[in-house]
Amino acid sequence: MCPADVPPNPSPDLSDLPDVRTSPPPVVRGEPVELSDGVYVIPDGRVELVPNVGIVVGEHSALVIDTGMGPRNGAYVLEQARRLAGDRHLYLTVTHFHPEHGFGAQAFKGVATIVYNAAQRAELHRKGASYVEMFRGLSAAAAAELEGVELVDPDLVYEGAAELDLGGRTAALRAVGPAHTGSDQVIVIDDRVLFGGDLIETRIFPIAPYFPPYDVDVNGPGWIGVLDDLIARGPEIVVPGHGEVADVSLIRDVRDYLDHVYGEVTRLRAAGVSADEAAARIDEEARARWATWERPEWIGFAARAFYAGAQH
Repeated sequence: MCPADVPPNPSPDLSDLPDVRTSPPPVVRGEPVELSDGVYVIPDGRVELVPNVGIVVGEHSALVIDTGMGPRNGAYVLEQARRLAGDRHLYLTVTHFHPEHGFGAQAFKGVATIVYNAAQRAELHRKGASYVEMFRGLSAAAAAELEGVELVDPDLVYEGAAELDLGGRTAALRAVGPAHTGSDQVIVIDDRVLFGGDLIETRIFPIAPYFPPYDVDVNGPGWIGVLDDLIARGPEIVVPGHGEVADVSLIRDVRDYLDHVYGEVTRLRAAGVSADEAAARIDEEARARWATWERPEWIGFAARAFYAGAQH
């Protein structure tokens, strides 16, 4: 468990968040799909609060990437991993600490080696309990999946970068935050397949979890810089946190959007425009320019986060 002496912060106002109350239950479903030799994903099906879950199988070990939200989803992901990996040693890592990505980890405690970067562990300790409460407030279905949730510490913690030898297959773990969160991690399999978490979404406006004063770690320039680096690395297959698997062009699309928001925020702030007015102007333009993308509610969060960051 995370240390009991870390008090939860009050949950932020949920009124501006996307309304998921009528969405399908946030349950990981379906069979793993093989993307490359030994590299699988359980697709999210574009269901709210469900991530793309990765399973990578080597000769002697396997790696699970993200768990879904809560113990039931974690148990399902573990079942699928065992079905593919047999009695191979299991590792678990998560792209970032948010509930739908990592709050099923309790199913893996004691049966897999859980690996986080140091900043992930610290952010989980600071914010995990409050995020449980916040996500419970999103919908009755989300609250049901979080019933009985326990936040668990990793077995191994690394700084900067780590490499897992799975046997004939290598998983490179790299801490890249602050960007989407204060502790984002990317996982690259054999220099070919990138698991990018919520640094990247397919046809969904990037999620900017800016909830002052509770959570203000989203970092616009850092996020854009991470995407520039990932583009330069040129992965063949890109697995986003949510939405369909794609190629490196997806990273460029997300990068261009974030760069647009950051540039407009910088321009408008320099002209004396308030944060709320800047967010409203950027929202209107972005909805028209990226008309096929879902969840435009996140545009204003990104604009306000980048505006606040420009003050420092």
